[in-house]
Amino acid sequence: MVATVRTWDSSADVVVVGYGGAGVAAALAARESGAEVLALDRYLGGGATALSGGIVYAGAGTWVQRAAGVEDDVENMLAYLRAEVGDTVSEATLRRFCEESPAMIDWLTRNGVPFQPSLCPFKTSYPTDDYYLYYSGSENSGGFRELATPRQRGHRAHGRGVSGKKLFGPLAATAAKNGVRVQIGTRATKLVVEDGRVTGVEATTISGAPLAVQRRFAALAKISAKPGVYHQGLRKAVQLLLDRIERRYGRAIRIQARSGVILTTGGFIANGEMVKHYAPEYPWDEGLPLGTAGDDGSGITLAQQLGAATGRMDVLSTWRFIAPPSAFFGSIAVNANGQRMIDESRYGAALGQAIATAPGHRAWLLIDAGVAAEARRQIGKQSVWFQRMQAERLLKMGSVTGRTVEEVAARAGIEPSTLRETVDAHNRAIQQNLPDPMGKPDDIRRPLHSGPFVLLDISFKSRLTYPMPMLTLGGLIVDEESGAVQTESGAAIPGLFAAGRAAVGICSNSYVSGLSLADCVYSGRRAGTHAVELAATH
Repeated sequence: MVATVRTWDSSADVVVVGYGGAGVAAALAARESGAEVLALDRYLGGGATALSGGIVYAGAGTWVQRAAGVEDDVENMLAYLRAEVGDTVSEATLRRFCEESPAMIDWLTRNGVPFQPSLCPFKTSYPTDDYYLYYSGSENSGGFRELATPRQRGHRAHGRGVSGKKLFGPLAATAAKNGVRVQIGTRATKLVVEDGRVTGVEATTISGAPLAVQRRFAALAKISAKPGVYHQGLRKAVQLLLDRIERRYGRAIRIQARSGVILTTGGFIANGEMVKHYAPEYPWDEGLPLGTAGDDGSGITLAQQLGAATGRMDVLSTWRFIAPPSAFFGSIAVNANGQRMIDESRYGAALGQAIATAPGHRAWLLIDAGVAAEARRQIGKQSVWFQRMQAERLLKMGSVTGRTVEEVAARAGIEPSTLRETVDAHNRAIQQNLPDPMGKPDDIRRPLHSGPFVLLDISFKSRLTYPMPMLTLGGLIVDEESGAVQTESGAAIPGLFAAGRAAVGICSNSYVSGLSLADCVYSGRRAGTHAVELAATH
């Protein structure tokens, strides 16, 4: 595809398409390398990063870890991540990610992101506002303890509530202070290629629309950015209004990228047709897509039009967190047949994956009277508001109770004899000091023998509790040294780079909290730096 563009509406050395976590990291890195940078965002910027919990997975002795008294090193971090990441990236890339982890936290800190070294004393999916360093993966679960010494690596940006804005906001402010230009309300529609090299983008922008129209667009974009809207007619209606504004007031522009274009447009979880195409067996319509309306795969599609290769497109991460309260780790998770599924202390994405592949996507947590009582005592102390709401709804509305194991099984539609066998095997292993059948650590497991027994519905689509959050992990295949987008033959597409969830990265095989944001920063900085360095050689 060759085009000759004689006129440009604007230009920069580096043009970043999509301005979330990866985009702002790329923009800052390119600016630090001396480039003039222009970032485009279809909506208001921030992307899924601003909506996230603000967790950055980092270790190997970050300043936050050291201040909290946590001893960690590269080999220990690498040993754990090797098991989680698998062959998604090379051993050399994973090692480099671990080695550069402390410097990444230093870089984020210098650029305004606040961290705080307060250790969370209990295992949780997300800490309360009292704690900002915690076990954000399966480090402390069965099997992983034997591979590496468990260490807290979930670095939460310091701020009340869900603190993703405390990560993106300071980076965006630093970028603006350092001269990064940002153009919102601008959607890239095509990559411009001249003499075999990407030299810019064509886009549609509403930047010239009346101020009242831009304000309305911004208000609608804020609604569209809320993840829960995907499961309501409101989301579709809002998107139609945004599209209408773009069609009526949008104007076509061409933007020159003298050094390179970096795609940081996120994944494609908001594009149902695209998800169904790449992951046809996945019950996408039963879950809760996480991200924004901008996570529609548009950046991936733009690169594919130039022959770009993709990978891991069929990999979705689905989350079912059972804690807090941490007492629920003492439960056993069973499928619709009454069979045990997993070490319940594993990270929520591992449990979510087990449920996604279970018969009918059905699953239950079995607890006894002791676990139930302890859980109720913990809810108020260990939970932030949304976790408290989920736990209370699960106990009150998503539960079936019975005096015996057989009775609760029958009421839930599970074969009583099978569930009894599962419970007996679990209890017998504890009583005889035998390893847990699923590998759960001894200090977490507990016998279930005191009625009444309760089965909590944690199925993929649990209407009485909460839907299954999910996001895509695959994307464009990039050179792991530079972030350059590659073709099927492995050749780089000159002038084109990608980062974050638009590209295959560290977390594209197995997700744990903070690994995606860490990869956004890591891959974004890599692409931003090399977009400038490689351009100098041409």
